[in-house]
Amino acid sequence: MNKKRTGFALALGLAAVLTAGIFLLRSQDSSPDSVPEEAVSECPEACTVIMVGREASTDGSIFTTHTADCGTCDWTFRVVPPADHEPGATRKIYHINQFKTWPPSEGLKWDVYVNDFTGLEIPQVEHTFGYIHAMFGYMNDQQLAIGESTLGNVRKLNNPTPTAKFDITMLTLLAMERCRTAREAITLMGSLAEEHGYGHTDRGEMLAVADAEEVWVFEIMPVGPLWTPESGKPGAVWAAQRVPDDEVAVCPNESRIGEIDLSRPDFFMASSNFMDCAVENKLYDPASGKPFSWKRAYSPSEGSVAKSGRRARMWRFHSLVAPSKTFAPDLPNMDYPFSVKPDKKLSVSDVMALTRDKCQGTPYDPARGIRGGPFANPNLYRDTRLISVANAEYTTVTQTRGWLPAPVGGIVWIALGAQDTSCYIPFYAGVTDIPQSFKIGDHWEFDRNSARWAFDYTDFHAQPVYSYAVQDIREAQEKHEQSVVARIPEIDREILTRFERSPLEAAGYMTGFCLSNAENVVNAWWTLGDDLLVKYNHHGYYDAARRGRDRTKPRPVELWRKAVEMIDIFTEKPPAR
Repeated sequence: MNKKRTGFALALGLAAVLTAGIFLLRSQDSSPDSVPEEAVSECPEACTVIMVGREASTDGSIFTTHTADCGTCDWTFRVVPPADHEPGATRKIYHINQFKTWPPSEGLKWDVYVNDFTGLEIPQVEHTFGYIHAMFGYMNDQQLAIGESTLGNVRKLNNPTPTAKFDITMLTLLAMERCRTAREAITLMGSLAEEHGYGHTDRGEMLAVADAEEVWVFEIMPVGPLWTPESGKPGAVWAAQRVPDDEVAVCPNESRIGEIDLSRPDFFMASSNFMDCAVENKLYDPASGKPFSWKRAYSPSEGSVAKSGRRARMWRFHSLVAPSKTFAPDLPNMDYPFSVKPDKKLSVSDVMALTRDKCQGTPYDPARGIRGGPFANPNLYRDTRLISVANAEYTTVTQTRGWLPAPVGGIVWIALGAQDTSCYIPFYAGVTDIPQSFKIGDHWEFDRNSARWAFDYTDFHAQPVYSYAVQDIREAQEKHEQSVVARIPEIDREILTRFERSPLEAAGYMTGFCLSNAENVVNAWWTLGDDLLVKYNHHGYYDAARRGRDRTKPRPVELWRKAVEMIDIFTEKPPAR
């Protein structure tokens, strides 16, 4: 037999197998889930919320996270100061589309949104708390903290009409202004949505609502486009469940509340119509003999990671925090427990690491095989939804600590841009300002005065040689992020010393520290982006630390190189006869 023909046939066979394998993998990972036709399927890519109870953390902190993953949304942050209000004052309610932005020439989002007044004004309270917000309210000076994840809902419940006066952003801002505790916030948001209607640009939403003692999952849905205040019925349907203090929970854009037991008010809250709404809309039949399940009625989300990479985050979170429970990949996501006790307690650094996870070393690793290209880039293959995503606007980790005064105990850690190439920067709950660079910026206009662009600049220069560049970034994270994590107890003590003399003095000190640290990190990331550009220019390796001024080349993944060689053989034209 001709050796050349045999070799060519072997290469042809290998290439065919490789091509078929890639096709099957993509088909498996990208196939739509078998969800009921009436279920809303469109959800953001990865607004993952992680929740950690105070007895599940290493130091008694409570943690929540939020990944704003839109890819085109506003990324700016603001601090709203506390305020006193005159008797008889009112609070205007605005429609605030969480996804909408305007060109900078027309004005920044948090200036322009006031043009979308709903026509509703509600009585103002005597005093409103100060708080930090971006797309949503994240923490106020009472240590109330929030994280968000979009759920979607059964389509017939959508209410895009202006009759619904509240959307999820506006609800979070009102909670920040008026509430000290998670339970107060849930009650306020639920009652306002019931009275004045919920929806407009939002559908089913989940909020992790935490204070210094506990953390709750709050889920809210609209009730359909025909609702009016004159109907006498609630304009929203909502439920809330508390995460046990010694457990952790996750929401990966999927409803998490199942059966509701209102006889246990320390663990469940709900609107009066939480079941009636489902019965009226034929989403639940009491005669079925089955117990009522909130998530199966209002936001069914079928599938598992074994069936579709779209469902990877639920399995991955549990495999990381509770590996001893060995949840199987084919376990439907809707069958996972509401919360679990972690195998080990989690620190703030552990939570940050969870937000950066990309299923590394698992069958669902997006850099596995040739998926990640020549330099194992996990951001190229998009058919697996990950906790860490390349299109994040920012990620927040909120930390509440009940043993400290509220302005000192609360911290919002902010990572601008993609988690894997960014750096968490702390802002105490009692700060009176954030850097000007955090208040500006837009996806469509490069701006060296915008902090977010510093992190995108570094991220952009990391992508071509990811496996090498990410090592440089991790060194920077260790220097500028983890060193600050280690210093927080020292900073706390200094703030407390000043707080005992004067809360105003303490606020000045903590604000100065946060502003200075943020400026240092942003400058460091601009420099890091420059360094990566030089070091890996033209896919070379220009290492100034090496002796001599030689240039080497980063070595690509061996399997990727062999695959290219096989495909070259497969596509090579046969010699002319």
